[in-house]
Amino acid sequence: MGFIGWIILGLIVGAIVKAIMPGKVGGGWVTSLILGVVGAIVGGWIGDLLFNKGEMGFFNIGSWLLAIVGGLVVAGIYGAITGRSKTSA
Repeated sequence: MGFIGWIILGLIVGAIVKAIMPGKVGGGWVTSLILGVVGAIVGGWIGDLLFNKGEMGFFNIGSWLLAIVGGLVVAGIYGAITGRSKTSA
């Protein structure tokens, strides 16, 4: 899957991350979508390094899991950096 595919997947993952971590990711939907894109790209890159799978398809469950985990990690790091508390505002 190419870079554009990871971006499209990241937009979907951003919405999933916002649903999983409500109130923990500040900045609203736009920030969540951007974090989802970054997380999907990072997750795909790390997955490629760890599993050496090469190209993964858009409809491959491994791609989705890597993107979601990457999105959650990036959103968690973003929340820690911006100092969001565990209570929603």
